[in-house]
Amino acid sequence: MRYHVAIGARSFIVDLGTDGVVVDGRPVEASLAHGDGSPLRGLLIDGRSHRVVAERLAEGSWALDLGGTRIDASVMDGRTKAIRDAVGAGRSETVGPRPIVAPMPGMVVKVEVVEGDVVEAGQGVVIVEAMKMENELRAEGVGVVTRVHATRGQAVEKGQVLVELAPVEGEGT
Repeated sequence: MRYHVAIGARSFIVDLGTDGVVVDGRPVEASLAHGDGSPLRGLLIDGRSHRVVAERLAEGSWALDLGGTRIDASVMDGRTKAIRDAVGAGRSETVGPRPIVAPMPGMVVKVEVVEGDVVEAGQGVVIVEAMKMENELRAEGVGVVTRVHATRGQAVEKGQVLVELAPVEGEGT
């Protein structure tokens, strides 16, 4: 399976197959181990062991803690990338930060922001309970809260906009 991985300004093509792992055409000895329910992972790369805490921020977006250093990464499989490239061809990208939307039906447990707040990438914005689990929804980037649609105790549907964000003046888009 082919994955397109972006870490900061760097992009990699990672192929996972029966013969092992290949990163940008170079074979790499790698394995990943994790316990049930824990974000802690054991990562072995070319004989070096690393402890990584992986937190999913959004579909394909991850925050990784590697020895106390936060690394933001995005991962997309080859099929998804091909579809997004085809659908996105000729269409301009949305300018500014993305709104916070419910990833699944659930109940709002807590709203952590108010209109006018400036949020940072990875900052918690809303907590939604779904299937007896609390999910903290986080901002994907820097933005200012322009509208809060969610209230504590509110039932929400998948895809419902909970918080709208706009670019912070002077930040550029």
